[in-house]
Amino acid sequence: MSGFKAYVVGGAVRDRLLGLPVEDHDWVVVGATPDDMVAAGYRPVGRDFPVFLHPQTQEEHALARTERKTAPGYAGFVFHTSADVTLEEDLARRDLTINAMAQDDDGNIVDPYGGQRDVEARVFRHVSPAFVEDPVRILRVARFAARFPDFTVAPETLALMREMVANGEVDHLVAERVWQELSRGLMAQRPSRMIEVLRDCGALVRILPEIDALFGVPQPLQHHPEGDTGAHLLLVIDRAAQRDEPLPVRVAALLHDLGKGITPADILPHHYGHEGRGVALVEAVCERLRIPVECRELAVLDAREHGLVHSAMSLRAVTLVKLLERCDVLRKPARFEQLLAACACDAQGRTGFEERPYPQADFLRGVAAAFASVDAGAIARAQTDKARIPQRVHEARVAAVKQVLKPEQQGDED
Repeated sequence: MSGFKAYVVGGAVRDRLLGLPVEDHDWVVVGATPDDMVAAGYRPVGRDFPVFLHPQTQEEHALARTERKTAPGYAGFVFHTSADVTLEEDLARRDLTINAMAQDDDGNIVDPYGGQRDVEARVFRHVSPAFVEDPVRILRVARFAARFPDFTVAPETLALMREMVANGEVDHLVAERVWQELSRGLMAQRPSRMIEVLRDCGALVRILPEIDALFGVPQPLQHHPEGDTGAHLLLVIDRAAQRDEPLPVRVAALLHDLGKGITPADILPHHYGHEGRGVALVEAVCERLRIPVECRELAVLDAREHGLVHSAMSLRAVTLVKLLERCDVLRKPARFEQLLAACACDAQGRTGFEERPYPQADFLRGVAAAFASVDAGAIARAQTDKARIPQRVHEARVAAVKQVLKPEQQGDED
């Protein structure tokens, strides 16, 4: 490309150095104007700053730019692009040194801020004091910690993150960006690291106070060697990652125990009734962060029902049928499977329990099969009093479920 030069920047360079596969490439072009790019066949697509699609690969190429903080929050920036902005100036505006490297067509790495050093040392370090200007960077560092769990946050960077929390910059985060980074962190290798970093810098209590409240809340020691609901939560979300569960299950795992944070002290550490208390908190978090419906519905279901799912093998037929009815198991069998997965993560989210079987899942699948064997249509057609149809169907389901239970579970009491 005569007159200007393109570099691969950021994550692609970092991941190559880490020996990881590179799926996406971010490109920065130095020494070009928008007219130069169009003349070379690139198609403009950027809104906030000049971005162009390569005529063959369709990969995005952004003109080198600088930025200036003009208002609070992550959106309060003015960008400057021109042909005289250098590569080093463009890299200087990036968050971490490991993301502030570039590579040219010959494989040469441009590393003005020590990114290769920090990759080798497994350290997240800010590029410049301008790090404090964008609160999203707190979330990004936490999310990177979940993706690269053997990295630590440099003390000076952690100090800046704490400063951003103290001066209220983190309070300008908008729900969409919080959810975007949170969901990506939950889908990473070790989600617990994200929560730990947010807690270490003081941001967790501002972003997810309901989660922060769980740390220090005791767990029943005979079942949870950690003795702390927050510590248990970290194991649960990591277990979901180890099982390669989808995002709705991981969100449910994160939010399932919120009720323990508001359980009265006189009934700790048994947490009686925490499931019911947690539902409103889960709904509030999902509303505040605008969490997608699929994740929201499963999280609420898990918060409400996980205690019964855990004790399913000792429940009576009537209670099991009511549970399956509330789960809408016939219309939403896939969601029911995700509920079982989330409950398994909860049960296995304890030190030494990671590979312990969760027989409740197969047991409930068998109960659900008996439940589904009832021909509700035939029962409806046989009823002259249509108002009695729901009760007759319910009774038939209870009778069908009794057939697969032990004698002591077949009673009619709820």
